[in-house]
Amino acid sequence: MSVTAPPAVAVDTHEGLPSPRRLLAFLTVALGIVMAVLDGTIVNVALPTIGGDLQATAAESIWIVTAYQLTVAMALFPLATLGEAIGFRRIFAIGLVVFSAASLLCAYSDSLLLLTLARILQGLGGAALMSVSGALVRFIMPARQLGRGIAGIAVVVAVSGAAGPTIAAAILAVTTWHWLFLINVPLGIVCFAIGRITLPETPLNGHRFDLVSAGLNALAIGPLIAGLSSIGTRGVTWWVPTGQILLSLVAGYFLVRRQRTQKVPMLPVDLFRIEAFRLSVVASIISFGAQMLATVSLPFFFNQMLGYDAVETGLLMTPWPVATAIFAPIAGRWMERYSAAKISGIGSLIFAIGLASVAFLPTHPTVFDIVWRLFVCGVGFGLFQSPNNKVMITSAPRERSGGASGTQSTARLLGQSAGAALAAIIFGLTAGYNLLLTMGIAALLALAAAILSIWR
Repeated sequence: MSVTAPPAVAVDTHEGLPSPRRLLAFLTVALGIVMAVLDGTIVNVALPTIGGDLQATAAESIWIVTAYQLTVAMALFPLATLGEAIGFRRIFAIGLVVFSAASLLCAYSDSLLLLTLARILQGLGGAALMSVSGALVRFIMPARQLGRGIAGIAVVVAVSGAAGPTIAAAILAVTTWHWLFLINVPLGIVCFAIGRITLPETPLNGHRFDLVSAGLNALAIGPLIAGLSSIGTRGVTWWVPTGQILLSLVAGYFLVRRQRTQKVPMLPVDLFRIEAFRLSVVASIISFGAQMLATVSLPFFFNQMLGYDAVETGLLMTPWPVATAIFAPIAGRWMERYSAAKISGIGSLIFAIGLASVAFLPTHPTVFDIVWRLFVCGVGFGLFQSPNNKVMITSAPRERSGGASGTQSTARLLGQSAGAALAAIIFGLTAGYNLLLTMGIAALLALAAAILSIWR
């Protein structure tokens, strides 16, 4: 399938759903995303408690998090492609049922094995919700307000990911870890009931699902994420991540080779022929890599170098997601009047400036010194993310919205995994914490994303 690259982002004349159905449908998608993203981080704080109850070691308990993240990463593209074949509304509904049922299984698991299996099932449900969210928003919102819709989803993703540990701490303060999962059940039921009435039916492409491509995709994406996550991990020898990444590259080669013969490829190689889409994906991976590099490493700096405890460190990091939540919707409104590519380029530049300012923190910084710098980082990231996501979604033909939506979520996961791996490598190569080196690299990555956005 060949796609001619347009000179600019394709104009979408779709008028969306009528109000108030539009608002209810959007809130349904947003709530689904909240649950899927939140469950990627909400159990982190409770791992010692869960491990103790299930008589699992700390190393074994990590699988409670890893099983979910790997499953989501491996299932995004296949489920997005399936959504184009049977409908995004149906995939979202199935995702809600699977996610809610798996959450119930997680809550009542009495062994690490059962909980891990339940988390894999939950990851499939979460991947279904994330894979089609961007595509559904494209059909829910009118073209003139699409920027606001995508900005809203960007805010939901950013805030949900950052708020996971805080929400977990609040739940654990009043009840047991089981409610970290049980809370999803009533939310899933409400979301499913409203979605059945409000979510739009979308066109079907009529193509059959390719199981071979799904298997190759799992072998290409899963080991890559696992390999990146293993880099720098204590006790893991060098050949483990090397073997995982090599397996990923081999599977990726055969996957791309197979996709070139497909009319509707699972891995959207057809969309990568569109320059705006291609550059947006690369910019997203780079920017999320910079974000993760900074947000993973800064808590170590605050704790080990400045002496702040865990609660104080969490509060110091708060200005970043708060600024993103404020400025992502502003970027959404600006996109109705100005070029999304220019806004995302300016946002990346501000992001790079914020990261560079963190790199040059005073030797004995005050709280204000830290807060305003992280706020600038959040402003820049908020201004970048929403417009970049809009370019990624709208540069694809409407019938390939599923592929674009799956790519958007996969780019975020790849960027975050690469950023965390880069942080581990830097920690391993340097004695102590080198703020200038770590934040300097993050700033250069954000600057590269700005150049790609402006070039686009």
